[in-house]
Amino acid sequence: MRDITEYTAQEWDVVVIGGGATGAGVLRDLAMRGLKPLLLEQRDLAHGTSSRFHGLLHSGARYAVSDAEAAKECIAENRILRAIGRHCVENTEGLFVLTPEDREADPTFEERWVDACARCDIEAEPIPVEQALQIEPNLSPDILAAYRVPDAAVDGFRLVWQNVLSARRHGAAFRTYTEVRGIVREGGHVVGVEAADAHTGERAVIPCRFVVNATGSWAGNLARMAGLDHINIRPDRGALIAFNHRFSGRVVNRLHKASDGDIFVPHGSITILGTTSRKTDRPDDFEPTTEEVLRLLDIGRKVFPRIDSYRILRAFVGTRPLYAPPEAGGGEGRGVSRNFVVLDHERDGLAGMLTICGGKLTTYRVMAERTVDLVCAKLGVNAVCRTAEEALVPEISPELHKRAAACFPPQGLELAISRLGDLLEATVQRMERDPWKKALLCECELVTFAEFEQIAQESTSHSLNDIRRRTRMGMGTCQGAFCSVRGIGALAALRAAEDNASPQTDRGNQPDPADDYTDPAVLLRRFQQERWHGIRPALWGGALREAELTRSIYGATLNIDGGDCE
Repeated sequence: MRDITEYTAQEWDVVVIGGGATGAGVLRDLAMRGLKPLLLEQRDLAHGTSSRFHGLLHSGARYAVSDAEAAKECIAENRILRAIGRHCVENTEGLFVLTPEDREADPTFEERWVDACARCDIEAEPIPVEQALQIEPNLSPDILAAYRVPDAAVDGFRLVWQNVLSARRHGAAFRTYTEVRGIVREGGHVVGVEAADAHTGERAVIPCRFVVNATGSWAGNLARMAGLDHINIRPDRGALIAFNHRFSGRVVNRLHKASDGDIFVPHGSITILGTTSRKTDRPDDFEPTTEEVLRLLDIGRKVFPRIDSYRILRAFVGTRPLYAPPEAGGGEGRGVSRNFVVLDHERDGLAGMLTICGGKLTTYRVMAERTVDLVCAKLGVNAVCRTAEEALVPEISPELHKRAAACFPPQGLELAISRLGDLLEATVQRMERDPWKKALLCECELVTFAEFEQIAQESTSHSLNDIRRRTRMGMGTCQGAFCSVRGIGALAALRAAEDNASPQTDRGNQPDPADDYTDPAVLLRRFQQERWHGIRPALWGGALREAELTRSIYGATLNIDGGDCE
């Protein structure tokens, strides 16, 4: 990664703070309008809310009754993202199903929902229950009604990275593991940000003309650094479960007022059930509990009665950045609108800073468009938004596709193309030079050694978990039981090759404090510990057996904790 002081030598038009979907979308829009933007993220891209959700690309049907404006934005952006982001969207379609409990609780909701969908231009096609059970045989036979809607599944990791890499093609820059420590102002105007390298602690003031606060659940914390204490962001904690089975081919929603545990979303070979809603004071309140898992299972049985027969891969938690303006009565949880707002802090006496609050991942692009419209108006830029017209990832040539097909396993070819994007050709070249790198490092997610190496050598990769978020290694059936040790071996080989190629950079006996690759055992423990956080709340049945296998491999056979073997 470039030294942080290198970013101080030039003035940036805009510094975007926050590397989730909204920040990435803002960065891309700014760059496509000809501005010179820089994005700063305190950890890895998509580390927060944009990867800690159920992965639903909303049709808007969920909000049609309660929040028509949010529903209309969702269906409009759903259609746009299917067109520009096909590499990160799976067009599963969706079902809304009515259970006996739902009809008993609110006999009129179904009729009101159908009318509301029609008013919001959301296709909601009624189908016979028999047909619903035919296309989704694991559904409860007790359901009373079913409707098809244009829901889809979206990969949050991939969406964020594809936006950022697209922005980079248009001249933007970004830096991860960079903590913003302060907003620099002269009088009543922002002139820069004070930032620190999260690994070395080195600080620098990065000059800019404008700052966009796109930090989601952290937005209030960042605003306070600028002397603003009135942003009413209320982090809302949501727990989810990932199952090791794709027991639903479509997104399945319960046909009732939005509540806990009423959405099932298929992703690849797994299904995600979510989510809960609970107030929290911490934007990084990410630790799942057994109580949350049990509650989700209890609710989920109403739709999929055999849910207990599916092995739980892991549980995880994200926080929603809900915005509750004081004039709205200060609601919380599901009572807060899923709409968004752009706050212009010039009204608060600080020119040159905006905060984007609320919203959903589905609407990230229009959130970015509205934000950048205001930035451009402030900076006197007349360029129009083009993010709804240009694909996130350029189409590859037929020649490159043919070369890739000769390198990747057939069932993993399109996955690799969608994950690698701009890095596909370089990865194919690795395989052509060293054919053994076509071998799979992670069988669960079909990740080759070449893909792993390509991502590992990116300047943004500082740990196995960073590589995991780019490649999905360790996110499948075995949760890293087998691929993590292969990954460590691959990293050690890369480090040895780098040292042999550049012997003048001998590190001596002192590890580089900015480099997390220095100790393989530490890297492996960190990776396994992160996986353990999600497995621990569901330690029974298949999950417990899998955890015991992993413990035997790393605790007993490999002695990863370094105990006395005698």
